[in-house]
Amino acid sequence: MDLREHVAGRRHPWEVVRSRFFRRLVSVWSASPTSVIDVGSGDGWFATQLLGDLPEGSTITCWDANYGDDDLAAASPRGVVRVSTPPTTPVPLVLALDVLEHIEDDQTFVREQLLPLVADGGTLVVSVPAHQRLYTSHDRALGHHRRHSSRSLRELLDPHFEVVARGSLFTSLLLPRAMSALIERITRPASATLQSNWHHGRLVTAAVTKVLAIDAALGLMVSRTPVRVPGLSVWVVATPRRRAEQAQR
Repeated sequence: MDLREHVAGRRHPWEVVRSRFFRRLVSVWSASPTSVIDVGSGDGWFATQLLGDLPEGSTITCWDANYGDDDLAAASPRGVVRVSTPPTTPVPLVLALDVLEHIEDDQTFVREQLLPLVADGGTLVVSVPAHQRLYTSHDRALGHHRRHSSRSLRELLDPHFEVVARGSLFTSLLLPRAMSALIERITRPASATLQSNWHHGRLVTAAVTKVLAIDAALGLMVSRTPVRVPGLSVWVVATPRRRAEQAQR
């Protein structure tokens, strides 16, 4: 969860299902990594969930440039380390989940910050919010510079990474988001509220979680076919290109 967002209650089903989805991607595309860097890790909740899937003794470095002294001093599970400056040692698995939209010069960030973190033969997992037409005041409040298409994300990574899998997530949320964007264009609200609390009861929570889980499962299934369906987010799994190949580009 982004540090700008406030979570006082339970985690939103969207965040729970998203966590399960990307943990599944990690299990499929990265062979039991014992060292992980979670870029833009926010409050670190996802890292704590992922840690339980990794071999005993694994470490996850949560790197977020927005960490303050209190964030760095906060207690973390054993194996999770918070840093506010870029790590210097490449690792087999790097996660950049909903990060690149925050970076104004994302091309330089990919080349100079992200690429050096991924060990040769390692895996990079990236997700970004999709469809620029859905850009709203909520994006601005979160510090997003843009939303991506599957094509624009691939083009951003292509000089340095080879995409080995790609897809979308949360197709079922496209219509509600589109309606929200349309209403905002009509009403022109002054600002957005950054609240991610979830206060609904058990039955509603279970129902929403189930629907989103089915959505995510179908999205993963479709990603293994030539068919492409839109979603509220797009994601890729990629590996670093060989140095000689990068030089030719």
